[in-house]
Amino acid sequence: MKHSPAVEKYVLHWGEMGTRWGTNRTVAQIQALLYLSPEPLRADQIVDALSIARSNVSTSIRELQSYGMVRMTHVLGDRRDYFESLHDVWELFRVIIDQRKQRELNPTLTMMPNADEEVDSESETHTVTKERIHNMLDYVEKTRNWY
Repeated sequence: MKHSPAVEKYVLHWGEMGTRWGTNRTVAQIQALLYLSPEPLRADQIVDALSIARSNVSTSIRELQSYGMVRMTHVLGDRRDYFESLHDVWELFRVIIDQRKQRELNPTLTMMPNADEEVDSESETHTVTKERIHNMLDYVEKTRNWY
């Protein structure tokens, strides 16, 4: 499967950005390839397009499916599995933000009220430290409310 230089640059760049966002490069490249593809792709087509191992494609696709960013589909008359990305940019980024909230913000929202309550009862903790914990709790709660 041959792609234009612009598509190759996009897929490579998306992979690099994925590593900066805390995602595996291959996962991000597969998502980019599926997003740009005018039709769903089979795993072997992804292997050929990105020159990566089949096992890496399978693992990455499962990860993308668990995020809700990629879904399996079928083509009439073909028993093989095909995969496609969400196509709506706003929906795609809503899913990304939701996943980040679940992985990053929710654990902090669980821990911070306890830390805030606990630090209030500690006489040895400096008032500046207590204030910073209060401020962080306020911030994460406002971020949750914004979400």
